[in-house]
Amino acid sequence: MAEDKLTPKEIEELREEYNASQIQVLEGLEAVRKRPGMYIGSTGPEGLHHLVWEIVDNSIDEAMAGHAENIDIVIKKDNIIEVSDDGRGIPIDIQEKTGRPAVETVFTILHAGGKFGGGGYKVSGGLHGVGSSVVNALSKFLEVDVHKNGRIHSMSFERGDVVKELHETGDTDKSGTVVRFKADAEIFQETTTYDFNKLATRVRELAFLNRGLAISIEDQRPEEPVRLAYQYDGGIKSYVEYLNQSKTVLYDDPIFLEGEQDGIAVEVALQHTDGYHTNIMSFANNIHTYEGGMHESGFKTALTRIINDYAKRNKYLKESEDNLSGEDAREGLTIVLSIKHPDPQFEGQTKTKLGNSEVRTITDRLFSEHFNRFLVENPQVGKKIIDKALLAAKARLAAKRAREVTRKKNGLEISNLPGKLADCSSKDPEKSEIFIVEGDSAGGSAKQGRSRLFQAILPIRGKILNVEKASIDRILANEEIRSLFTAMGTGFGEEFEIDKARYHKLIIMTDADVDGAHIRTLLLTLFYRYMRPVVEAGYVYVAMPPLYQIKQGKKEVYVDSERELEEHLKSIPTSPKPSIQRYKGLGEMDAEQLWETTMNPENRRLLQVTVEDAIEADLVFDMLMGEKVEPRREFIEENAQYVENIDV
Repeated sequence: MAEDKLTPKEIEELREEYNASQIQVLEGLEAVRKRPGMYIGSTGPEGLHHLVWEIVDNSIDEAMAGHAENIDIVIKKDNIIEVSDDGRGIPIDIQEKTGRPAVETVFTILHAGGKFGGGGYKVSGGLHGVGSSVVNALSKFLEVDVHKNGRIHSMSFERGDVVKELHETGDTDKSGTVVRFKADAEIFQETTTYDFNKLATRVRELAFLNRGLAISIEDQRPEEPVRLAYQYDGGIKSYVEYLNQSKTVLYDDPIFLEGEQDGIAVEVALQHTDGYHTNIMSFANNIHTYEGGMHESGFKTALTRIINDYAKRNKYLKESEDNLSGEDAREGLTIVLSIKHPDPQFEGQTKTKLGNSEVRTITDRLFSEHFNRFLVENPQVGKKIIDKALLAAKARLAAKRAREVTRKKNGLEISNLPGKLADCSSKDPEKSEIFIVEGDSAGGSAKQGRSRLFQAILPIRGKILNVEKASIDRILANEEIRSLFTAMGTGFGEEFEIDKARYHKLIIMTDADVDGAHIRTLLLTLFYRYMRPVVEAGYVYVAMPPLYQIKQGKKEVYVDSERELEEHLKSIPTSPKPSIQRYKGLGEMDAEQLWETTMNPENRRLLQVTVEDAIEADLVFDMLMGEKVEPRREFIEENAQYVENIDV
């Protein structure tokens, strides 16, 4: 009923009824259990693992403040997590405002702790800053032991509520904090099982980022427990060495520079390789800033300026010549950039972009000062760096004409699509998919068998160029790669624009043999190095064509391996005798078979390509596709036993 149809008295009575008593206040940690996604991002695997880091971050903060040297993480049976450190131990005295022990306050009140202006920590990590209380709220149970002043003080909680008050449980000759918790299955309904490799990767990263810190992780769930321990006295310099382990470097030791201004500490480690790709990893307070930010911007500006100044001052470049570009200066460079800020501001889609504007100026100034001094003091290394950048500039200029062929004024020339592309009629990228098909024969079958409405076909001949070993001018001179860039419409490299993708499914369809696997790897290398956002967006898929057709009477079955063939033959009756066809290539299937087995959305099997760990992906591509032979040989020797369906 509209207000203008009520009397003034009735309106006033209704308004009086809507008062403070009708506002629901969620007490304590009830709000966290009601809306967990607001505090940890999700209640899936990411949120589950985030619980571990909220507790570990507290121990890291003790280490960053100079009070802890060792952190140990244990995954116990039944997926119970235990995190211990040798820091000062959470305070146990009475907190003035709450009248309760400080340790209880930390685990039961949101935004309580030593990181909110109380002087406890100068710099702290933690992406969301929600900390121990949220972990407590979302755990079936949590126990904390504080080793302090020669005694152990313990508390226990269930789903955020105190079930055992702070009490002494014994003597100790140590100091520090031990936290044990089990994630609540009522909240984490998808899974409460931790991925050891995922946790171990982050543990190793934290060890690199916190020079000298000893941090270990142990998995006690298997029959034979697994323990990994990390400590890097070289810090991020050691990180660069790790990232470059399969690459050929231009000088032996990574360059390490550090400085501090206005309470902001900046560390940079960098090393040039003979490759063509830039690998920059930036961090703010131990948080991986995947989307970059002001610290990256300041570093890039300073690097380009100092290299150009040095090149002209030492007559590598004439004053009249054009400056080297940022891409030239960074080609083949591996960089780890880490800053520590008392009040980091994160922004971007995933809150992993550093937004503090003052950081750009400070990073620029500190890096410029130290890098310029390094080049002056190390002229031989300086010459190698300039030579590398000059070669990159030469390749860039040689590629300019080829680049213009694949680009129009505002992107790629969509109106001039490659002649061998059989495009789909749909113009909706979300519904459109492109099959990259090995060979003209299979391409012909795919074109005949496809659904023209939403499926495009791009045949490629043989093995494309290995972009891991090629400069940009060679890459753009390759017709197959140029056709692919043009068909996708996104551009490539640093000019990539994912919003211009013409297809949201990019499906690699190669033969089910070793050559097909090699072509698939070459394509994945191309996508990862020059079109990585399509991989990160989940647009890249691998088609799974069958290896055998088993025909018995009118019944046809397709299987993918020798093992599946044997199992199927055992399960079927012996009459009539089945006929078995082995497909050595996609071209052996007619259009109808290819549609039914590999292209029909109702029947086909696609593997989605994801990049859960960009660092490991980078190392694998270096090892499998790079110049160094020995790491590749070791990988093949270790993994050959797992390969099926080898044609000799």
